[in-house]
This record gives sequence, C-alpha cells and structure tokens, in this order.
Amino acid sequence: QVQLVESGGGLAQPGGSLRLSCAASGIRFPYNAMAWFRQAPGKERESVASISSGGSTYYADSVLGRFTISRDIAKSSLYLQMNNLKPEDTATYYCAAWSYMTPGRADTVNAWGQGTLVTVSA
Repeated sequence: QVQLVESGGGLAQPGGSLRLSCAASGIRFPYNAMAWFRQAPGKERESVASISSGGSTYYADSVLGRFTISRDIAKSSLYLQMNNLKPEDTATYYCAAWSYMTPGRADTVNAWGQGTLVTVSA
C-alpha cells in the first residue's frame, strides 16, 4: 500500500533549474530513508541523493553542490531541487523509499515511484 507519486519533471535548459516532488503515503514518513535515483536509457540506475530518517543527506559526486534533497514532514513530501542543470542530468528520476532508517543500494529499495522524465537541452 506504499505509494510514491512524483511530479515536476520536464524540459530545462543547461544552467536552468527544476524542482521534483514526491508525495509519500503508506509509510511512516519521516521514519524511512528515502532517495532520488535516476536512469537514462541503456544505463544503470544510480543514486542521486538520499536522506536518512534522521535527516542526514548524501549526494552523488556528479550533483554535489547543484542538487539539494529535502523533505516536508507536514506534507509527507520529498523534494529534489536541481540547479545548474547539465545535459548529462537528462534521465528518468525515481523517488525511492526503504523500510529502514539508512539509505542503501537500488536493489534494496522497498518502494519506487513511477518516475518523472527530466530533459536538459538547449
């Protein structure tokens, strides 16, 4: 009964910004670790940013300083603010949740969102 509903994807120009949202239900938000993953066609799914139940955040080196993961407990929502977008950020972005407190790898994710496409192109 866990549901993760994503929104906010779309087209952006290099250097532009987008904000992704993930509305969570069926989990004891914020007691679950959560993350944003992304996957481009033909490529492996990779972790972009994650947050533990205690609020510790983790970022891939490729997005560090440009992306920010955050959560709004009152709204049971997870966000990914993406600034200074680059063409290599183009991918489908997935919201993910674990049943425990600390983020892990993709193959340990307990629930996935449907994905939202982000395209960065001039």
